[in-house]
Amino acid sequence: MTLLHALLSLGSGGLVGFTLGLVGGGGSVMAVPLMVYVVGVKDPHLAIGTSAFAVAVNAMAGLASHARARNVVWRCGIAFALAGVIGALAGSSLGKAIDGQRLLFLFALLMVVVAAVMFRSRRDDGVEGVSCHRENLPRVTGFGFATGCLSGFFGIGGGFLIVPALIAATSMPIYQAIGTSLVAVSAFGLTTAANYAASRLVDWSLAGTFILGGLGGTVLGTAASRRLSAHKGQLNTLFAGGIVLVAIYMLYRSWVALSA
Repeated sequence: MTLLHALLSLGSGGLVGFTLGLVGGGGSVMAVPLMVYVVGVKDPHLAIGTSAFAVAVNAMAGLASHARARNVVWRCGIAFALAGVIGALAGSSLGKAIDGQRLLFLFALLMVVVAAVMFRSRRDDGVEGVSCHRENLPRVTGFGFATGCLSGFFGIGGGFLIVPALIAATSMPIYQAIGTSLVAVSAFGLTTAANYAASRLVDWSLAGTFILGGLGGTVLGTAASRRLSAHKGQLNTLFAGGIVLVAIYMLYRSWVALSA
């Protein structure tokens, strides 16, 4: 790895970490295209495996910050993550068998759908004080398994999927869904990275610089998230808008690569 690659990886990691801290997701949405188009990783599968590990570690740093702010509903997060890990194992095994550029193209389409759902719910306040109990636990684990499958298939932490899934399953406010989602983001990312590492599709030195940049970005993003949570709808709108912008770019680049 050259000095230029290290600096690009450090800066990209900082941007991903900021996104993770700010909205609890979108980190791996940005990590994969940054790895491919900015850092210059030519193999999409290697970019996916490396970013999965880096995002998982940065998500754990963000989780610590959100936990101190009491934004994590632990019982819901753990139940969601345990169900999702099973799905992530199955999804990541299938994802490794799919052409990398096709994965990126399909992923970008999925991002547009999720952004539309988040934008529609941008003014929902959620219900304070929610918890996981006998009545909603099947919904939480069901959403967790389904999200884990998609997370593993696309090689992502899946925060941008987990946040709306947690809101749909429990009606918790978005600031709590963001904090709680990082439990699952960490678990899904580590599961996917382990599966890719078994096929030697993780660049550990690149992951190290990415993580280093992400740690600083996560602290800044978490602080910004706490300020924005007081303003109704802003986090959801920011979340949806960022996803759409990245999705458009990924669709363009993937289409060019598939047409070549």
